[in-house]
Amino acid sequence: MKSSSNFDIVVYGATGFTGQLVAGYLAAHYKNDASLKWAMGGRSLDKLKSVREAIGAPADTPLIVADAGDPASLKAMIDQTKSVVTTVGPYLLYGNELLAACAASGTDYFDLCGEVPWMRRMIDAHQATAEQSGARIMFSCGYDSLPFELGVFLCQEAAKKTFGAPVARVKGRVRAMKGTFSGGTAASGKAIFDAAAKDPSLLTLVRDPFALTPGFTGPKQPAGNRPVFDEDLQTWLTPFFMANINTRNVHRSNALLGFAYGRDFVYDEMQIAGPGEEGEARAKRIMAANNNLAGAAVPKPGEGPSKEERESGYYDLLFVGIAPDGRQVRASVKGDRDPGYGSTSKMIAECAVCLLRDAPDVPAGIWTPGSAMQHKLIKRLVDHAGLTFQVEA
Repeated sequence: MKSSSNFDIVVYGATGFTGQLVAGYLAAHYKNDASLKWAMGGRSLDKLKSVREAIGAPADTPLIVADAGDPASLKAMIDQTKSVVTTVGPYLLYGNELLAACAASGTDYFDLCGEVPWMRRMIDAHQATAEQSGARIMFSCGYDSLPFELGVFLCQEAAKKTFGAPVARVKGRVRAMKGTFSGGTAASGKAIFDAAAKDPSLLTLVRDPFALTPGFTGPKQPAGNRPVFDEDLQTWLTPFFMANINTRNVHRSNALLGFAYGRDFVYDEMQIAGPGEEGEARAKRIMAANNNLAGAAVPKPGEGPSKEERESGYYDLLFVGIAPDGRQVRASVKGDRDPGYGSTSKMIAECAVCLLRDAPDVPAGIWTPGSAMQHKLIKRLVDHAGLTFQVEA
């Protein structure tokens, strides 16, 4: 981490929908904390001024003009700050220069990326550079994939206490969720598929559960691509549309933690649909609806749900660790806002604050936030971001 800078955090993309939520959260939650020095960055000074006024930030909140297409402006921005929180995606299209500049300069970096091929390319290209410069780079600091990464971590901690060792099998299950699908997530998915049409090798990465663990391939993982009945939970399950990114981050966390869950670790994510014939029918309906998520009803980047919709959203995630003899440990993660916007904006902001204040000694390199900050991040998310972590009986 840089020893000194004008700012602790710059929110880059503050004029976008999610970026404005992140800036608004910092303005409201840390308004009486003069020790946190933060600024807003974006392409248009006029829009930045409008957002500053709209979120009720102090009139002297610094504004920095920077453009993803102008490397000099990005460098000028990151030279002023210890860390950058970026919501400017798709990262495949707009993230290369910023991440490269942060890695080279020793500036900490946080994003909301769920674009596996781009993440792997950045790991391959910038891991060594970040280690040399002192930068800590962290992808996927929102709903993809922080609650899932930390849910597995908590479940394995419970397994170690209960069984004396981690378990080789954990099931991630979405018990309930209310929220609007992110337009930025949809745009990221489209960017990946457009790129894969030109370079089919990218599809191999998309389909590989170990795409984010260079040099390591573990055991075969459940496909999770059709409704199934879960004997352990006695319920029908349906595919979860974010599993293809979350599972990759969980396996990367395992590798970064020195394979704390074992080299034979198996993990999947699905959504609970309920028992019996009604559950089976619901599982099929949910799968059909998820297959249409890229349709016209999806918000465009820059659009999103109303304040009321964000505040009425929630999620409830279950993690089941299964020992070789069939015994179970269970952990849950719950959020108090819609996952894609309300909760995500709080999580990425607190990731940056946690690294700055609670975990400044995290080594340089490219991390998942959960593997880097572990219990310290869980505590901060509980204390500040409306998340609940619980080991269930």
